Amino acid sequence: MKNLMIYFSAGCIGALTNRLVLWLFGEAGIPQSFNIAVAPAFTPEWLYPAIVWGGLWGLMFILPILNSRILLKGSALSLLPSLVQIFVVFPYKLDAGIGGMELGQLTPAYVVLVNWIWGIVTAASIKLAR
Repeated sequence: MKNLMIYFSAGCIGALTNRLVLWLFGEAGIPQSFNIAVAPAFTPEWLYPAIVWGGLWGLMFILPILNSRILLKGSALSLLPSLVQIFVVFPYKLDAGIGGMELGQLTPAYVVLVNWIWGIVTAASIKLAR
């Protein structure tokens, strides 16, 4: 139970960091400079569900893979929410096409980058909590 609480909390911390970076990048115009139309407004409706989902995704850290290399595990596990965003959320929830290509050709790479931040922060949080 302790590990599950650590993983969930770490995932929430990773998601909060992910959202802060995503918002700050948008405010700085970084995605727009690469013709990526992703610049969300910092609202509770945008933030809170992501934190809960980040915690749920954090539970994946219970999987017995790469346990001795926690940062590598965070990098690998960050690909799973990226794949869901690219192949489920963008085409079916946001009607932005597979990979979010209607938001820009580099959108899939941007998604992988910001989700990698989630994975690394989640992994580092787990390492610090132990």
